[in-house]
Order: sequence, then structure tokens, then C-alpha cells
Amino acid sequence: MAKTEKSADKSPTALEIARRTLLDEAEALRTAAERVGDEIEKATLAVLNCRGKVVVTGIGKSGAVARKIAATLASTGTPSFFLHPAEGVHGDLGMVSRGDVVIALSYSGETDELTAILPALRRTGVTVISFTGRPESALAEAADVVIDVSCDHEACPMNLVPTTSTTLMMALGDALALAVMDRREFTEEDYARFHPSGSLGRRLLLHVRDIMRKGDMLAVVPEDTPLRDVLFAMTKAQAGCACVVDAEGRLSGVMTDGDVRRQLLRLGSAWEAAAVGAVMVRSPKTAHPDQLAAEGLRLMEDHVVEGRPVKIGEMPVLDEDGCPIGILNLKDLLRAGIV
Repeated sequence: MAKTEKSADKSPTALEIARRTLLDEAEALRTAAERVGDEIEKATLAVLNCRGKVVVTGIGKSGAVARKIAATLASTGTPSFFLHPAEGVHGDLGMVSRGDVVIALSYSGETDELTAILPALRRTGVTVISFTGRPESALAEAADVVIDVSCDHEACPMNLVPTTSTTLMMALGDALALAVMDRREFTEEDYARFHPSGSLGRRLLLHVRDIMRKGDMLAVVPEDTPLRDVLFAMTKAQAGCACVVDAEGRLSGVMTDGDVRRQLLRLGSAWEAAAVGAVMVRSPKTAHPDQLAAEGLRLMEDHVVEGRPVKIGEMPVLDEDGCPIGILNLKDLLRAGIV
């Protein structure tokens, strides 16, 4: 029993294993960064000049990495998809056409399922980019561009489980995708179009006009409206703010439900008959319908009163003539994910 406990004491802790794994893989990445050369430039040009699709293929752990690389390329402006090599020999090679680029991943470069489709790929007339750790392998010899993903050893203590090698494949796939993205001059707006439901997509695609309240949900009153009727107008619109307009319909101020309550305390029984134009908040912050909703949110959050930051709950949206056409509500912005 004592011997068993002593052996257990010498076993590395989970924390030690985690740190060793991270350091091993980090060192392999550093070595790869020093080793990588013109092959990345050639691979980047091949993808940029591709007039068809980029097909990424691999099996096992390499296949899992291949799926991720295909997804990263697709999300950054390069039409791409994953092809399972075992399915390829049973008809799925029909998805590959002349002019496509095939990125094939296999550390050994001798994976049966992958080498089985290489002759057909070459006959199709595609450009092959290989990610392999064996430059003398069948995959490397069949490739137009060879990306070296070799490592001295896997992070696995038995040097069996693909760990460091797949990390290198993933990282070099990212490097290729980002190099292509840079050459395409791919912008945040481009990225947002491919991710319309993501937070970035919402920030870059949604405009004030998409979120503002309008129609019956917009309370607009003339300057001579009694405060009592302003309160009714806000209640009818289910709004916390009323836009006050001049004789030409241009915004001259705003009145919030909080402002009305404060005037009630200040004016006493005379508050109902007081004209809103005499007590409204003049020169409020406003938005334009073509502004990004994220910019509207920034304006509402950056409001300062007497040196203190004060969040605005609602902000008028004006047309080119300065007339209110909508109201931007902070809760609606947060609900839409503009954060």
C-alpha cells in the first residue's frame, strides 16, 4: 500500500500536465513560425486566384481540423466546404470541378482514404495544397504547394494522440485564411454580412431605422400642448418621451415622463395647463435613421449632464428637415443585441 501511495505521489498533477501540454504546443508553434516560408505566399495566391471553390479534406483528427479551416475560409470571403475523402471515392468527388483548389490534410501523407482520391483530383485539374509532416510522402509529391506541419513529438506523453500536430495544422490553416483575408481587403462589414445573427453582424448591419419606434409608438406634440395632454400622448404611444415640434413640424425639444413628474412637483395644481414649450428640454441629442444602431447606442450612453454621465432612455430620430420620424429606445437596442 505504501509503495502504491508513493507512486501516486510522483504522478504529475492535472495542472502540471496542462502546463506541459501548452508549453509543448507553444514551442512547436514558435518553431513553425520560424520555419514557414514562401509556401504560404504560394498557397495564398492559389486561393486568391481560385475561380471555383476551395475544398478542404482530411480524415480522423485531420478531418476535424479540415472542417474548421473550411469554415474559417468561408466566413472570411472564400467559398469553401469540407469533403470527406471516404465519401469522395463513392461519388462526392463530383462536387470538385476544374479550377478548384483542394487543401488536403494528413500528417503522415499516406492516409489510405486520402491517397485514394489524389489521382482523380489530379485528373480533374485542381490545385492541391497539402498540410503534411512528411515532405517525402505521397500527398506531398502530389501537391502543388506543401505546408510543413511537422513536429518533433506530440504533446501526448506516449507520443501517440495527435495533439501538437493538429494544433500546427489548425494554426497554419488560420495563417493561410488570414493572409487571404488581408489580400482580399476583407472588411468588418464584409464579415458582418456572413454573420448577420452574431453580435458583430448586428452592430455593423443594423441601422437606427431598423430599430426605431415609429407610427403609433411615436408621441409628437406641438409646443402649445398642455402638460396633461403630453402625458396622455406618451401613454397612448406607450412611450417614455414625447417629441415637441414647432409650427413647421421640426423638433424643438423633448419631454420625458420624468420631466412631467418634476414639473408636477414644481408647478403644483397649475401643471396640467402649463404649455410643454415653456418647460421642455431644448437641444436634445438626436439620431439619423441611416446611422448605425451601435452609434445611436453610443450617443445615448455618452450623454453628460453637469459633468455626470447620464444614460438616455429614448432619443428622437430626425429626417433631413429636422422633423421627428421615430424614437430610439435603449431597451430595444439592448434587446436587439447592440452591445
